[in-house]
Amino acid sequence: MSSQNSATKSDHYTPTDRDLVLTRIIDAPREKLYAAWTQPELLQQWFAPLPYTTPVAELDVRAGGSSLIVMRGPDGVDMPNHGVYLEVIPNERIVATDAFTKAWEPSQKPFMTIVLTFEEAGPGKTKYTALVRHWSIADKEAHEKMGFHQGWGVCADQLTALVTKK
Repeated sequence: MSSQNSATKSDHYTPTDRDLVLTRIIDAPREKLYAAWTQPELLQQWFAPLPYTTPVAELDVRAGGSSLIVMRGPDGVDMPNHGVYLEVIPNERIVATDAFTKAWEPSQKPFMTIVLTFEEAGPGKTKYTALVRHWSIADKEAHEKMGFHQGWGVCADQLTALVTKK
């Protein structure tokens, strides 16, 4: 796929007033970033901002497939995150939401939809974008107050460290 087509597709997800966005140029091919999001043993190594951990990552990475990712706080408290994949284009885009749990069962309180894009940014480099679309402005503001920018930034650093290992 040409980079022009990729840009056109990602333009479909232009941020709104309910969105938070993190973008990085990462010195690794997009296949490595996609693998880090889709292979449980890799996702567990970077997903939660230290000192949090990710002891559980159950991923059925396909449109309609479900996921369960558990983050564990330093106090030992587990935070399970259930979701469903809406769109999966290997090495290009993953769209997932917590509006549903397994088998398209509605969740108790939908909070966000995540649109991850992995675009070529030169030889061996990837423009990584995590667009987090919230159900309401209040949800977006709550996520900001929870530390979205810091937390997702730390996770992006951990992801970068993983995918750039020699």
